[in-house]
Amino acid sequence: MQDATPRIVLLGASNLTRGISTVVGMAAELVGAPSEFLIAMGHGRSYGQRSTLLGRSLPGIAECGLWAALRQRSGGSGPTFALITDIGNDVIYGVPVETILRWVTECVDRLRETGAGIVVTLPPMESLETLTPWRFGLARSLFFPGRGMSLTTAMDRLRALYEGLQPLGGRDGVTLVEPDGRWYGLDPIHPRRRFLVRAWQQAIGPWGAGGATPRKPDPSAVRWLRLRTATPQKWWLAGRRMGRSQPCSRLPDGTGLWFF
Repeated sequence: MQDATPRIVLLGASNLTRGISTVVGMAAELVGAPSEFLIAMGHGRSYGQRSTLLGRSLPGIAECGLWAALRQRSGGSGPTFALITDIGNDVIYGVPVETILRWVTECVDRLRETGAGIVVTLPPMESLETLTPWRFGLARSLFFPGRGMSLTTAMDRLRALYEGLQPLGGRDGVTLVEPDGRWYGLDPIHPRRRFLVRAWQQAIGPWGAGGATPRKPDPSAVRWLRLRTATPQKWWLAGRRMGRSQPCSRLPDGTGLWFF
C-alpha cells in the first residue's frame, strides 16, 4: 500500500527560521496531519554556497541533503507542497544574479519532478525601494556584518533578481507571491510582528483547495520547542563538522521533521 502522507518542503533563511512554528502549524492545518516536513533554513542561509553566521555554518540549500531525502520519500501517493522564500541573501554575499537564479531554478525544477505545488515568494521590492542609505547601512551591519556592498549596487542587483524570477511563474505548478510593502517597517526584509500571520497565510495559501485562507494555528509550546531545538543533518560549529540522522524529531500527532 502506498504511503499517502503529505510532504511539505520548506526552503528559506531568517524569515522562515523566525516563523517556523507558525508555518508548520498552519501547513498541517491546511494539507493535513500527520505530515512530513523537509526543511532547509537558517539565518543568513545561502541558496547555493556554504554560509557562516556567528561561527555556525550551513551548506547551500541547493547542495544540502534534503534533495536525496526527498527523492527517497517521493514514491508514495501523498501530495507534495513546497515553499521557496528568503531569496536575496546571496545578493549581499556578492554572488552574481545569474548564479542565484540558476540555484533557485534548480530547486524549482527538482521540486516540479515530484509534482509539488510550489510557492516562490519574491523579494519584498516595495519595501526595499524605500531604503535610504542610513537604513541600508543599519540593516547590512545587523544582518550581514562585514559586507561592504553599497545601496546602489545592492538595489541594482535586487531589481535584476526580482525580474529574473518572474519567468518561474509561467511554469506548471509554480505560484509567485508578492510581499506587501505595508508589512515592513524600519527593518526592510522582515515583516513586523503584527503582520507575520498574514504574511504566512499569503505565502502558503496557494496550497489550499478553493482559495480558502489558512487558519492561524493554535499556540503549541511542544511544537515551538521541537522545531527550535531541531538539529540539521550537516552543519559546522567553529569549523567542526556536526550533525545528526534524520528525521530529527516528531510532533505529538506523528508529523516527522527532517532538517538539512
